[in-house]
Amino acid sequence: MSTEPTSRGGEDEYTRARADARLRAVAEATGASFEHIAGYSFDPGAVRGNVENFAGATQVPLGIAGPLRVDGEHARGEFHVPLATSEGTLVASYNRGMKVAREAGGVKATVLDDAMQRAPAFGFDSAREAREFGRWVSDRFDDIKAAAETSTRSGRLRDIEQYSASRYRFLRFNFETGDAAGQNMSGRAAAAACDWILREYDGIRYFQLESNVATDKKASQVNVLHTRGKRVVAELTVPADLVERELNTSTDVMFRARLVSNVGGFMAGVNNNGSHSANAIAAMFIATGQDAANVAESSTALAHAELLDNGDYYYSITLPSLIVGTYGGGTSLPCQREALEMLGCYGEGKVRKLAEIVAATVLCGELSLGAAVVADEWVDAHERLGRNR
Repeated sequence: MSTEPTSRGGEDEYTRARADARLRAVAEATGASFEHIAGYSFDPGAVRGNVENFAGATQVPLGIAGPLRVDGEHARGEFHVPLATSEGTLVASYNRGMKVAREAGGVKATVLDDAMQRAPAFGFDSAREAREFGRWVSDRFDDIKAAAETSTRSGRLRDIEQYSASRYRFLRFNFETGDAAGQNMSGRAAAAACDWILREYDGIRYFQLESNVATDKKASQVNVLHTRGKRVVAELTVPADLVERELNTSTDVMFRARLVSNVGGFMAGVNNNGSHSANAIAAMFIATGQDAANVAESSTALAHAELLDNGDYYYSITLPSLIVGTYGGGTSLPCQREALEMLGCYGEGKVRKLAEIVAATVLCGELSLGAAVVADEWVDAHERLGRNR
């Protein structure tokens, strides 16, 4: 039997019978058995629009860290954070960082910017004509905005960045996308705008809806400078005595280590001078139904530390391209919805709250791992908690 769908999105595609039939076909072809992949609790109809050739579910262990105390503009109070991971020590490390943050008064979190992109390219006979097109785009922004927004109820075109190379003009459309992560919304809206542009402007010799300047699912310098998704800062001041008591090191040692890590990262050419922001983001993305591939740009992190005059330690993490949603995509899948509800972040009006919680979680993990490295506890912790043989 084929594992291909009998019809695109047909009624029989998302049933347990069809999923079991697929697994039987694969079992016959491979000799493998699928007791656990076949053992899921939700109605297969719930995954329509999220996956094709549905056959079962992969269960990722879920740990809960916290409570995490957040002093945000949208997330205020204490939160129990779901982390889906198979890496031992991860939840324990974040839990320790959250304990320290809680005793220090909580993590202050702030969303500074919010924009999702699509970046078409337009080609012309010469660079001069490409330049003139750019001027026309600026003059006709209101019309382009109106055309883009015919395709969406909640998306808004905020502005259009322009870049030029050779005889091409690259437009980076910046959309506000409400509670959705917004990649598909931005694609539809940009396509509607570009259809209007192509009808209205003579002389366009080449058009491409996405030119790679949006850098979807890729870390990039343009995202660091201009934001993709949410730009969030999490910050915390930890008293010196708390660092010594709970992290088994000192603030001056941690500060020196941060300086050394900055130099090492610069030498290596990294776009992230922190330790492991991808760990928290990947674990929270899997738990809450985010697009896991967006970890590529979301985990870009700018770590900054200051040793204060009184010996206390100021630490901050800036996430310039955190892509999260609380509506649409995988957020309504049964398990993922429960994880979002655990955080009080499911549905409309919650996306900035989720962004603040993610950033605060990242900071706690950076603080804990950074201390474990200089306190010579890192390897021992993995040996005790991370061995599964």
